[in-house]
Amino acid sequence: MELSGRAIAVTGASGMVGRYLVRALAGRGARVVAVVRSPQKMARTGLPAEARRADLADVDALTAAFDGCDAVFSNAGVVSIGGQSREALMRSNLEGTRNVFEAMRRAGVRRAVMTSSVTVYEPQRGHVYAEDAPLLSESARVSRPLYYALSKALAEREARRLSDANGIDLSVARPSGIYGLHDRSGFTMWLHRFAAVPLVTVFPTHLYMPNVYAGDLAEAMVRMLERPAASGRAYNISGDRDVSFWSMLQAYRRAGWPAPRLVVPIPVPFRRVYATDRARDDLGFENRPPLDAFTEMRAQRVG
Repeated sequence: MELSGRAIAVTGASGMVGRYLVRALAGRGARVVAVVRSPQKMARTGLPAEARRADLADVDALTAAFDGCDAVFSNAGVVSIGGQSREALMRSNLEGTRNVFEAMRRAGVRRAVMTSSVTVYEPQRGHVYAEDAPLLSESARVSRPLYYALSKALAEREARRLSDANGIDLSVARPSGIYGLHDRSGFTMWLHRFAAVPLVTVFPTHLYMPNVYAGDLAEAMVRMLERPAASGRAYNISGDRDVSFWSMLQAYRRAGWPAPRLVVPIPVPFRRVYATDRARDDLGFENRPPLDAFTEMRAQRVG
């Protein structure tokens, strides 16, 4: 799809990933429709988008917000690892997704890109997770820390079912831990909190859970609209498997972000690996080095 002049809706446009998506789409000449609960909050971002009010629970408002749009980024949802009940996460992520795709059907939108998560896979010890690995099912017995993963897996299954039923061309992004500006619940927030201690703190080493920069994620997701090869496919959008949390902290400090004077390393041996060959081949995806990402974030924050 050629994006210049196209009306592209982004749900959750005032959140971290949403803001990067708006910038990437506007940079290609798209007319961005920001579908948000608070148009006033969206206006304060200063981003080039038309704000339309809608909540994920309101199908009628979503339908009106999607009117005249050529495609929708189904991006809004709740990210929570253990902080929300199962019912709350299902209501936001599963029911919200169902409402978005029903609104797309009503509004006549036939192209979508969905923000899912690499947490959707059934856990397998020592496994390299490729896109064809099995997803968590509704019958999966999960504890509170995995409620979010289950809600995203079921939401993705529902999006696929509704897309197939209604002739919607769907591509799915499965990002790993996302970091970037305006993060209110993810890795960047966690890193800021650790680094805000003025004198001494502890920090894990040997913890490999690859993180992806939100700017690179947004670029990959926009390319899903642009490139025919992405039609109907899911993509792991993940960071480098050899970058640990400890090396992320070192890059954060080198980029000039404030950090405590003394950091005590605590070994936490854990690794998750996600195959990104498909994203590299179809989308030209590259996740920039953490130092480059943190440097860009700092420049944007100052600017």
